[in-house]
Amino acid sequence: MSLVSGPGRAKLNADHNAHELSLHVEKHVRYIQSLDTRKDELEYWLTEHLRLNGLYWGLTALHLLGHAEALPRQETIDFVFSCQHDSGGFGAAPGHDAHMLYTTSAIQILATVDALDELEHRHPSGRRRVGEYIAGLQDPTTGTFAGDEWGETDTRFLYAALNGLSLLDLLSIIDVPKAVSHVNACANFDGGYGVSPGAESHAGQIFACLAALSIADRLDLVDGDRLGGWLSERQLENGGLNGRPEKLEDVCYSWWVLSSLAMIGRSHWIDGNKLTTFILRCQDPELGGLADRPGDMVDVFHTVFGIAGLSLLNYSGLEDVDPV
Repeated sequence: MSLVSGPGRAKLNADHNAHELSLHVEKHVRYIQSLDTRKDELEYWLTEHLRLNGLYWGLTALHLLGHAEALPRQETIDFVFSCQHDSGGFGAAPGHDAHMLYTTSAIQILATVDALDELEHRHPSGRRRVGEYIAGLQDPTTGTFAGDEWGETDTRFLYAALNGLSLLDLLSIIDVPKAVSHVNACANFDGGYGVSPGAESHAGQIFACLAALSIADRLDLVDGDRLGGWLSERQLENGGLNGRPEKLEDVCYSWWVLSSLAMIGRSHWIDGNKLTTFILRCQDPELGGLADRPGDMVDVFHTVFGIAGLSLLNYSGLEDVDPV
């Protein structure tokens, strides 16, 4: 799956509301299917470091659109395993180093196409091997997780670890209470969470921390009203959401912000109709795909998170998405 942007753009016509706009499902399906055919473009190779993530984003978008069959299942499975290392971890593409984020994407892809059993078919104790790769990246002192052997830590990696291990049914092999304690240490006075203790609150990190706490069944630690207030302030006059104060709107925050609000039961604290209109205006109605905002080029990253946002908004015809 390519992360190449374009060729289409979201249109700039602002004279529509949610009742006049519609989701161009078939166009988006064809757009996603076309992404791996653009191998003669330089950007295809420059984004190789996101190949496995891109496959997960495209596959998820297709499932939400009700077209789970639009990508060939066996080719998808074979590509995932071509990215695996002897350590059990997965890289972004064949030949790339193993990393937590790609490993979680690999697990999510296999779960999405009902192929987790392939882990055992392809290697003895295959599921456990992947789990132990993830568990080996936990810091026994702080409870957080590194992304890879080089040691960078981030609450994104902690969430990815809990997500992947929960899908493998292997949460018991890590210190979950210590991971929860680290997340709690990342909470800020405004109710949000950052990449590490003391770091600035950011909607993407808030999603990662809330989802980790949700998997660990510890959302009781969250100040829902304070955090809900901060998240609801991310909505701008045009209906879009930003990731932190004084930033532009971006369709990807339709997922990061709204899923966070959903986890704490406060989705109604933003104007859903205005957000729906904003997301639909980010489409290219001719070639398919969604952009970060009207007028910009589309890509698969913003396509999946725009569609996932619409699913959270109960947009008609979409499959339900789990906010975690």
